[in-house]
Amino acid sequence: MSAPYPPHPAQFDRQQAVRIALDRGLYSVNQLGGDLADHAHRIRAILWSPPRVVIVGRLKAGKSTLVNALIGAPVAETAALEATNVVTVYQAGAPSRAELVGLDGTRRPVPLEAGRTVSLGAEAADIAYVHRHLPSLSLENLTLVDTPGLATLTVENEHRTRAALIDGFAQTRSASVDADGAVFLFDSAPRADEMDFLRQLGFTPLNTLGVLSRADSFGEGALGGRNPIEHAHAHAQKLAQALASTVSTVVPVAGLLAESTYTGQVTEADAIALHTVASMDTLELMDLLESENPQHLGPVMRDRLLDLLGEYGVLGGRAVAGRGAHALNRWLIEHSGIAEVKYLLDSAVQDFAAVHRADRILAELDTLAAAHPARQQIRTITDWVRSDPAMQPVLLYRALRAMLLADPHAPVVAELTRMLAGRTDAERLGVHPGSTPEQIAGHAGERLTQVQRRAMSTATAAEDAALAELVRTYTSMRRQP
Repeated sequence: MSAPYPPHPAQFDRQQAVRIALDRGLYSVNQLGGDLADHAHRIRAILWSPPRVVIVGRLKAGKSTLVNALIGAPVAETAALEATNVVTVYQAGAPSRAELVGLDGTRRPVPLEAGRTVSLGAEAADIAYVHRHLPSLSLENLTLVDTPGLATLTVENEHRTRAALIDGFAQTRSASVDADGAVFLFDSAPRADEMDFLRQLGFTPLNTLGVLSRADSFGEGALGGRNPIEHAHAHAQKLAQALASTVSTVVPVAGLLAESTYTGQVTEADAIALHTVASMDTLELMDLLESENPQHLGPVMRDRLLDLLGEYGVLGGRAVAGRGAHALNRWLIEHSGIAEVKYLLDSAVQDFAAVHRADRILAELDTLAAAHPARQQIRTITDWVRSDPAMQPVLLYRALRAMLLADPHAPVVAELTRMLAGRTDAERLGVHPGSTPEQIAGHAGERLTQVQRRAMSTATAAEDAALAELVRTYTSMRRQP
């Protein structure tokens, strides 16, 4: 698992610089007056709100369980069919409340009980999404969107997910479930229809995280000859290579362990009860867990521990349970894989989700320029915004998205990805980190010459545009002292 280092400051400097550049442009649009002030206000609200990351996967993939773990509260329904049949947006806000948003954009409150929705009071087919506001620090920088399953037992579920995230609803799309990144859950391997759906979302590997769910039952499970989580890690590495054109990496996650510990369900009483079976060998313990009248634990506690920890958590966690609930919870966090998911969401995924959001705002301004009577003034503003050096990552990102659609295996895709993912000029160029500024400029000049040659013979319009952006980027890097 990657060490949970804090996100590199350059990521957030980039986010801030991009937002400021766009905000200046929106201010200029606002100054044009008339209805453009309303347009600028609407787009600015999108710009400064946290990026939205959508959780997608098949029915029973563990999406809601992961959402609960990430938020740190049992708010997402994991069993109630009515609530899991609709898209739910989880956003920071107080007081805790839920609103049902209809297809026509109307909103009405939804009653809550123990933090969860009691009843939606409407047919799922008539609901655009449920909007949850939660006083959660976990949601301050990232809004989560939980979705119905893809290709599920009911075709309507997939239709609602597609409608909310791809087709959209005319009156609610911009303000509701427009997403800027994705967490993609699957079991041993994603299916063709899942990959097709993910591509239609229009993201890049940089803002798409793969999650291999139920790592604690992978392979032969807790009683197999191989530790299931270690097995899942090895398999995840292979999947990450196979899916490199779609996801940034694949993280194995034991969602049940993560949910139980991060939502505060594992208590001192649970640790004491689990410690009572610490000395049993594996077969003896399994017999006890399957017994109608388990000694030491009793049926109620036995069922509770299995519900909280599963077989893997009971078998592995009993060794540390004697040190108390704190030690047990630390063991659950370590083995759940959730720390790496949180780290990646808080750093790389969030960073590129913000770049994706900026690209969407540029597209909004382009649409406005094409349709509005003040099109010439708006185009002048958008050209000025694009020329801002802070917007360079956004334009490179746009080029990458276009190339992934046109020719995902073209060499320029890897070059664009490296340029975007690098945190320093040396990393962007793929050269020694200790290179001097003069050496960096020299390498940039060499790359510029190579790209200019390739630009003389391109296979697609997307490649032509991508190389043009690289020419501009390398030219800028070559001129730096």
